[in-house]
Amino acid sequence: MMSFRSATDTLSNNRLFQTLRHVHRAFPFLILALFTSSASAQKWVGTWSTPEQLVEPGNNPPSPGLTNNTLRQILRVSIGGDSLRMKFSNEFSTQAVTLNAVHIAISMGGGIIDSSTDRELRFSGNPSITMAPGAAVMSDPFQFALPPLTDVAITIYFGGTSTSVTGHPGSRTTSYLLTGNQVTRVNFSAAVRTDHWYVINTIDVLAPDTAAAVVMLGNSITDGRGSGTNLQNRWPDEVARRLQANTGTRHVAVLNQGIGGNCVLRTCLGPSAVSRFQRDVIGQRGVKWLIILEGINDIGGASGSGIGNNLISAYRQMIDTAHAHGILVYGATLLPMGGSSYYSTAHEAERQIVNQWIRTSGAFDAVIDFDVAMRDSNNPINLRPDGDSGDHLHPNETGHRIMGEAVDLNLFASSATGVDNAMEAPEGFVLRQNYPNPFNPSTTIRYALTPVPSPSGRGEKVSLKVYDLLGREVATLVNEIKQPGEHTVQWNTEELASGVYFYRMMAGSYVQTRKLVLQK
Repeated sequence: MMSFRSATDTLSNNRLFQTLRHVHRAFPFLILALFTSSASAQKWVGTWSTPEQLVEPGNNPPSPGLTNNTLRQILRVSIGGDSLRMKFSNEFSTQAVTLNAVHIAISMGGGIIDSSTDRELRFSGNPSITMAPGAAVMSDPFQFALPPLTDVAITIYFGGTSTSVTGHPGSRTTSYLLTGNQVTRVNFSAAVRTDHWYVINTIDVLAPDTAAAVVMLGNSITDGRGSGTNLQNRWPDEVARRLQANTGTRHVAVLNQGIGGNCVLRTCLGPSAVSRFQRDVIGQRGVKWLIILEGINDIGGASGSGIGNNLISAYRQMIDTAHAHGILVYGATLLPMGGSSYYSTAHEAERQIVNQWIRTSGAFDAVIDFDVAMRDSNNPINLRPDGDSGDHLHPNETGHRIMGEAVDLNLFASSATGVDNAMEAPEGFVLRQNYPNPFNPSTTIRYALTPVPSPSGRGEKVSLKVYDLLGREVATLVNEIKQPGEHTVQWNTEELASGVYFYRMMAGSYVQTRKLVLQK
């Protein structure tokens, strides 16, 4: 990936000074944007999260229960850091829950911790805290050496708890329960075991300003149904591993917001995707990208036609909300379901309606075609045999790996080159980062206009131009009145040299500039 430094390192210091002075006269807002991304600024970014729900009675904590007992829960983070904070939730409980003590340590497997890493969390300076019904609490920031893709143990000594429990049943990871206060105990191998999480919600790390998170919003497929218990090989885990193995994407965190049995439009298991969107996507820290893979439970449970179009309306709503917050949205096609309990010719027709729209509408910033990756080449309405868990709906471990490998890592390579000067941006006016970036020779730029009538009543005059480092205009992409809605521009740069360029959009009082890199 070309940086500003590599694009200008042939200039003498005097030439560079003259260049920047020229740019400052033309675009004073660009100078700060140029160097902000390379500064040592830090921000909170989520490295792990799980979406909470009301735990069904069959998934409640086993005997002896949580009250006055100690629970050790294991989770794997994505990006690392050395300054952390952790959130705990009592969102769905009708009674208060007291955390008498909470510790974090590196997990050694099997309920055993590395005692040299054990650390107590604090809440406003106190070791204990009581969460009111419906509330969530964030720990104080604390120092902890956390390498990427590390398994950590969160050990909680509970006080009073609630009969209605907040948690996440689909942990695919074993938790360990001992009676009494065992919060500093190293070995929990003799504990009662359960494959569920309770009250733990998010972990944020203080990360460089270039770091960002991708949220995977989905149902049981994203939650890991068919993956291996304690193997951390859900398809989002596979993506996280690939991101860390690639030097250009090690700054990207992965937040798995899948809930087993979840629906987009209605309450199935857990809050619907639409109703939890603010909590599980917008409310997470450092989110730059969103992958939506959800809707098969809506289709499988539908009794009539029209569910496909209803899902499309919901997707549009989520896309618009994410775009208004500067989040790129990638649509994932729904996996084949032939042979499953969900399959019927009517349901298959609805799946095809949804997938066709995801692929061709242009509403998403990019498309991840899981349907193609996971279909049986001989019978495309079915899952491929080597990736089928056996219920013909969920992938097995091989299927999760195939899905993880189907995600193009270039979708996440643009965060280090983004420039966003949207302080004046009205709600809903969005100029998005071009894709791909870096690019050669063409790239796509998307922007959106709010449905606010202009004084003329004829839409909004939009100017979208591209400039080089000297502030010289090199291309006019748009210079006309545009109606409210989503717009796409394709820019071909065959005549231009490699380097850093800027594109600026002006619409009414809205001005926004982003950086793009042409690399031939």
